[in-house]
Amino acid sequence: MTSEPHTSRFHQPRRQWIKAAIWSLIYILFIAWVGNFWWLLLLPIIFDAFITKFIPWTWWKKTKNKTLRSIYSWIDAIVFALVAVYFINIYLFQNYQIPTSSLEKTLLVGDFLFVSKASYWPRIPNTPLSFPLVQNTFPIINTKSYLEKPQWEYKRLKGFDTIAHNDIVVFNFPTGDTVCLKQQNPDYYQLCYYYGRDVVRSRKDIFGEIVYRPVDRRENYVKRCIGLPGDWLQIKNNQVFINGKKQEAFPGVQFNYLVQTDGTRLSDELLTKLGISKDDRLILNTSQNPQEITTLGLDPSFPIYHFPLTVEMMQKLQHVTGVVKIVIEPEMYGGDVYPLGGGKKWTRDNYGPIYIPKKGAKLELNAYNYPIYERVIRTYENNKLEYKNGIFYINNQPTKTYRFKMDYYWMMGDNRHNSADSRYWGFVPEDHIVGRPVVVWLSLDKDKSLFNGKIRWNRFFKDARR
Repeated sequence: MTSEPHTSRFHQPRRQWIKAAIWSLIYILFIAWVGNFWWLLLLPIIFDAFITKFIPWTWWKKTKNKTLRSIYSWIDAIVFALVAVYFINIYLFQNYQIPTSSLEKTLLVGDFLFVSKASYWPRIPNTPLSFPLVQNTFPIINTKSYLEKPQWEYKRLKGFDTIAHNDIVVFNFPTGDTVCLKQQNPDYYQLCYYYGRDVVRSRKDIFGEIVYRPVDRRENYVKRCIGLPGDWLQIKNNQVFINGKKQEAFPGVQFNYLVQTDGTRLSDELLTKLGISKDDRLILNTSQNPQEITTLGLDPSFPIYHFPLTVEMMQKLQHVTGVVKIVIEPEMYGGDVYPLGGGKKWTRDNYGPIYIPKKGAKLELNAYNYPIYERVIRTYENNKLEYKNGIFYINNQPTKTYRFKMDYYWMMGDNRHNSADSRYWGFVPEDHIVGRPVVVWLSLDKDKSLFNGKIRWNRFFKDARR
């Protein structure tokens, strides 16, 4: 009798060994970058996929049913694509769409951006078991797109850059940890301030279910970084000062104005040419508060328009026939600012001075700064904080000082009077930073039809970093 020749599992064509070597090298470099060498235990799986093949990775190719083979082929391709997108989305790039006008005229509603996560040191996900391309909730079925456990501690990998003054930054919404599903803007803490915590939690018919979201599953926001860790910030009559120096002027920064005409109606064509969106074209109902209008030097018997303008737009509007007077929106329109209920006489237009916490900096605790940094100490940095009989207790220990564990940032929109930003919800912790917008790859104008200027071709590949 003659025996069958033995074929070793290691006997593979040279190209298979080359593929195995390349993918193993990529995987090892990735592990070195991540810094979690326990993942090396998965290296044999890559070797098996190309060389030994103990696991029947391509078993579906052996089926004789062409329909099944075609279906399995599609499933295999989709699974591979989802895995690839998962890692790209976490560590390299993410797509982001501008949903609101807070950064106009720098970034417009309908801009689609590529956001670089490698720029500001990519963040290891808090919730690694999640579905790619979905932030927190599957559309239509309205269920979570991630598993609560396991949750990893905050850590960042090596990146290319650090946040600088006036950078545009994408970050997770700091007060988006607790969310009323039926009313997400204003946020949960503002709702509790205005209506009371018991009312918000009991009236599910109005506010909906209340859910908690880990840091990386909170909604993504995009703003301009005005203040860095260690800075002192103050706003005087809408002018931002950083460490006592005026912030540089940006051509895209705009404020809300009240525009008085002599009875002339401003045409849609004119407002479109000026760059004022349809949603922003408001006419005040002057019959409600005529006295308030007259104190601004305006005449409530004539039309008064209310919309945001840049300096350039305002200068053009001043020369339009029928425009009599333009005044900036008064600060009383701005509402309550951070810290809510903190006893500060700050407003949207006149704010601070306020210190932006820096990692390692020591804070002298007192009754004045307690409401400013309470959330930082208690929520963002996970401490038990109490103030009893004039004494501060942190983790049950009496203390007069606190040393910050993280860096913090101050974010504001360029559309200053139409931006829910740090003036309303405070500091952005470093563990909430997502990345830097790099380029606009698509821009759609919501006010126009597909064949009448819907696509803003002139914004394609626009630099979105500044």
